[in-house]
Amino acid sequence: APAGSARWFLGGRLNVSVNCLDQHVEKSPNRVALIWERDEPGTAVHVTYRELLDLTCRLANTLKKYGIQKGDRVAIYMSVSPLSVAAMLACARIGAVHTVVFAGFSAESLAGRILDSGCKAVITYNQGVRGGRIIELKTTVDEAVKNCPSIKHVFVAQRTDNKVQMGDRDIPLEEEMAKADSVCTPESMDSEDVLFMLYTSGSTGKPKGIVHTQAGYLLYAAVTHKYVFDYQQGDVFGCVADIGWITGHSYVVYGPLCNGATSVLFESTPVYPDPGRYWEVVQRLKINQFYGAPTAVRLLLNYGEEWVKKYDRSSLKVLGSVGEPINKEAWQWFYQVVGEGRCTLVDTWWQTETGGICIAPRPSEEKAEIIPAMAMRPFFGIVPVLMDENGEVIEGNDVSGALCIAQPWPGMARTIYGDHQRFIDAYFKAYPGYYFTGDGAYRSPKGYYQITGRMDDIINISGHRLGTAEIEDAMADHPEVPETAVVGYPHRIKGEGAFAFIVLKEKTAHVDHIKEELKTIVASKIAKYAVPDHILVVKRLPKTRSGKIMRRLLRKVITEQSSSMGDVTTLDDPSVVKEILDAYQKYKQKSSS
Repeated sequence: APAGSARWFLGGRLNVSVNCLDQHVEKSPNRVALIWERDEPGTAVHVTYRELLDLTCRLANTLKKYGIQKGDRVAIYMSVSPLSVAAMLACARIGAVHTVVFAGFSAESLAGRILDSGCKAVITYNQGVRGGRIIELKTTVDEAVKNCPSIKHVFVAQRTDNKVQMGDRDIPLEEEMAKADSVCTPESMDSEDVLFMLYTSGSTGKPKGIVHTQAGYLLYAAVTHKYVFDYQQGDVFGCVADIGWITGHSYVVYGPLCNGATSVLFESTPVYPDPGRYWEVVQRLKINQFYGAPTAVRLLLNYGEEWVKKYDRSSLKVLGSVGEPINKEAWQWFYQVVGEGRCTLVDTWWQTETGGICIAPRPSEEKAEIIPAMAMRPFFGIVPVLMDENGEVIEGNDVSGALCIAQPWPGMARTIYGDHQRFIDAYFKAYPGYYFTGDGAYRSPKGYYQITGRMDDIINISGHRLGTAEIEDAMADHPEVPETAVVGYPHRIKGEGAFAFIVLKEKTAHVDHIKEELKTIVASKIAKYAVPDHILVVKRLPKTRSGKIMRRLLRKVITEQSSSMGDVTTLDDPSVVKEILDAYQKYKQKSSS
């Protein structure tokens, strides 16, 4: 059977919200489930399992009252909070499918996801608060749903005291929840029913809705949470990811709550009100496991050690890194400075599609070696293989190749919503019989795995995965810009940044003005983090005779490896290379002056 049809718990019925809430409420109702570290420093809110169940049931009954049924899709466009967690669990309780959209995405990105998944409702806040700034969430939702006929209701919760415009389909969420019953019978779900969808970038322009199901996903999130981080009852688990990403789904919400853990919800940023924020929170909340992104570590490393050493970090036992490969310098700083050389540091490799951690240094034998900046060991049931260009398995050690997984595991995605063929093409076609991760990897002499980066046109900006085609599609909307090509380049803090090459129409004046317009377009079509750091105007792009842009040449230009361009004979006109090199050198001189 194809890997996408794996069947776990045959005939098993369950409800994920019962595993995450009711089972703990029966045994220890007053255990703290969530600690909401709000944006405003020092204002943590503790929510017990009993309180979270109450919130979840009231929210679930409110959704039911307004016609949301099993199988309906619901978009959640909210900042991290107990209410946004309750919204996810309320959908799970009634068998609705949630799709959380990161609250930094633009109205157009939100609308695209709503349209693709056919959402019936959106749950949002009047506003969000992050890094001391107000984010207009309701306004963005209003803009998005204008073009979404499937949306019947918008549930609006209050994060601030500011009034926002309320229209015919808008429902004040807390008012309705106050009237709702605090008991909601959970829907009986099949182990393979859909639990949620989460959109992620593909190498073609349109984001794809990755589908995760009930039992396999929950099992995998819970078991990896327990064993990779050595989670013990009573620990305070601090994953600082946003719920808009898979990390927030698996290691802020589902994994920890299924394990009856106390999970921290971090609403702020690493540098608000100052670069000591993470470590002040660790001290105040006595966090035992801290799971964050390399991009934040690289950012904080620039501010020096005193911001870390100012705070007591003795509660920390395990540090984790997620979202992109961590470089050695950041690894050492995280391990030595933050963890004082005494905490286990797990560099975890996994994807939206895998549902949970697949390769990490732990679990392993006690005191087994950990090599800096290496994911190392496959998790239980994960069988990694490296493949060569001819689709053959590479045997032995000290080798590199395309990273594939040889057998299904419970947490794997089951399909791409509405497009199973794309799912098969993206993950199972390149190496038949294997799941292709899209990443390259190195297997060390001792058999450990190190991820070397993407093998396709996908870049990783501050841990956010982004297809370069998405940025190109957005910029192509500008009337003066007939052609664009975007490539990733190494960035000191973000890991990778976007570098755009553009061709302008003849006689175009005001080049700087156009560059600013392009940046605005990308921010409004995708999100601010997607805006290219550099935009270089060239006369033409390097193309093959069949018209395909050779992006690897553009990468060589900006990483200054022009001496090793490789085979350029397939180019329509090889002289284009020198043209672009000259333009890049001029741009560089201008930038540095």
